[in-house]
Order: sequence, then structure tokens, then C-alpha cells
Amino acid sequence: ANLTGLVNTIAASTDATVSASDPTSTTNPSAVGHLWINSTSGETYVCTSVASNLNVWANIGEGTGDVEPPPYYASFVVIAGGGAGGRAGDRAAGGGGAGGYRSSYNSENSGGGASAQTALTLTVGTQYTITVGAGAAANTSPTVELSGSASSISGSDITDVTTTGGGGGAGEGSGAAANGGSGGGAGNQGGAGSRVVGEGYDGGASTNNNSSGGRGGGGGGASQVGQTGGGGAGLASTISGSSVTRAGGGGGDTNYGPAAGGTGGGGGGGTSGTSATSGTVNTGSGGGGHGWNQSSGGGGSGVVILRVATLRYSGTTTGSPTVTTSGSDTIITFNGSGSYTG
Repeated sequence: ANLTGLVNTIAASTDATVSASDPTSTTNPSAVGHLWINSTSGETYVCTSVASNLNVWANIGEGTGDVEPPPYYASFVVIAGGGAGGRAGDRAAGGGGAGGYRSSYNSENSGGGASAQTALTLTVGTQYTITVGAGAAANTSPTVELSGSASSISGSDITDVTTTGGGGGAGEGSGAAANGGSGGGAGNQGGAGSRVVGEGYDGGASTNNNSSGGRGGGGGGASQVGQTGGGGAGLASTISGSSVTRAGGGGGDTNYGPAAGGTGGGGGGGTSGTSATSGTVNTGSGGGGHGWNQSSGGGGSGVVILRVATLRYSGTTTGSPTVTTSGSDTIITFNGSGSYTG
């Protein structure tokens, strides 16, 4: 009788529930700390996290098994930092390759013509680390190639998504251009840089008897060739709500004037009286090559974008990403490193 009276007293309170069944993640309590007693099994739960239809109930009795919301999906675009263009004493400097590009959104291709990848499955309460790769600095030496840095999404319960920095373009004395997500363009010695399959395209060879630098590969296309061809084309995505092209290859320095950067932010090549330009920031694009003993263009920094159903968006981030919405989804754009908690 005393126990019956106790249960009746608990049932009458505003911060406790007595029910013949267990709570679910869609059982919305008044606040954290709400008590739930299953009068059939005797199991007891307390709510430890409140969010509409996404609540967490910890089992505090002798039974086992907490009640948590199910995992949910996150689409992504992950682009690494772009490579710098090469620097040369004359007009044979290759463009930088774009940073590696991987996408899972809406069946859109990843770099190099690869198919879209599988979306991530995120767990409520798990923190996912976001790394945004830096673009390579402008190149001031004819004997080195400068590549971009990797971008990634990592977490304890997922297979990490990592992309490779764009390959640096070659100058006149650095040998072959660097490999990368997309390869760097060749100078007047050595070959072009190779791509990472599934992330981008190869860089271009030098032309005109090695006096015109090759262009950097892009996420969406190989380096162009000829007198006026530019860097490899970038790749478009609508993950942010509208179509945006990123990861263009850098242009080279040629006998016929500077080659343009690829669509999507690739830096243009330089020539006498014209400076090379850098890849656009947060596009992972390659920088333009430059002869005439002048610095090349640097690579553009990368970007990581997540898209989740707004109903499941936790609102817990670090690193100050930009958060927007499109339809029923929330888009989290990381222009710098940070984290997202599911």
C-alpha cells in the first residue's frame, strides 16, 4: 500500500511519469531530469537531453539499455587546399593543382569524374572533427613545388573522409610537378603531377618545346593545352542551396601570355608585367605559375560542407562555421577547422 501510494504520488507530479511502457526518443518531457517509471517492468529512466522528438533517456534502474534517437545522415563536400603555381626565371612555370574533391550530395560527382560517395551516418552526442586544409603559399623559389594541405571529417564511429592537397606546379629547376588531389602543371623540366583517383585530374605537360608551362589539374577537368588553354575546370555543387563551382586548376606562364585559371577559382598565370594570381580562398583552387623571376600565385584554402535535416541539426559546433538553411535542410560550411557534434 505504501509503494502504491508512492507511485501515485510520483505520477501526480509535473516532473515525473508513470506508464506501462518505456519512453522513446520522441517522448517529449518538460525538462532534463524528468523521471519515467515503467509500471510493468519496474525499469526507471531519467531524461538527460531534451530536444523536440530527439530526447535521450538514461536507464537508472536495474534494467539495461538507454533510449536514444536513431543515427542520422549528413551529406558532405570536402575540398583540400590548392597547390601553388611554379616559379621560373623565364616563361615555363606550371600552374598549381586543385585540392582533392569528394562529395556525397545529391548524386553529384566527386573529383576526377568519380561517382558520389555514401553519406555519413552521425550519432547523437558524438563530436566530429573538421579539418580545413590551407592553400600553399605563393612560391618564391624555382627549385621547389609547394602543395596544399589535406581536409577531412573524422570521428570515432565513421570512416574518415580525407582529401589530398593540390600538387604544386613546377618551375624551371624543380623537376617534375608535384602529385596531389589534382596534379600540378609541368615547368620546363620533368613531367606533370598526377592526381589521386576519385579526387581530381592530372596536371598538364609543358608545351612549345618546353617553353610554356603546363596548367594545373582541376576537380572537374584535366588541364587544357595549347597557346591559350587554361587550368583544369572546377566542379559544381548545389549542396549549399545554389550551384557553386570550386577546385579550379591554376594557369601557367606561356610563350603567348599568361594562361587563365580554371573555372571555380583557379589562379591565372603571370608573365612579364602581369602578376600571377592566387586560387580563390575556400575553393581549394590552384595558384597561377609565374616566370620572369617573380613569385607565383598561392593555392586557395579548402572548405568542408555538411548538410543535415534541420530536424536533426544539433546546433553544437566549434570553429564558427557559417550556418544556413535550404528547404528542410541545414547547411554547415566550415571555412576553417572546427567540429560538429551530432
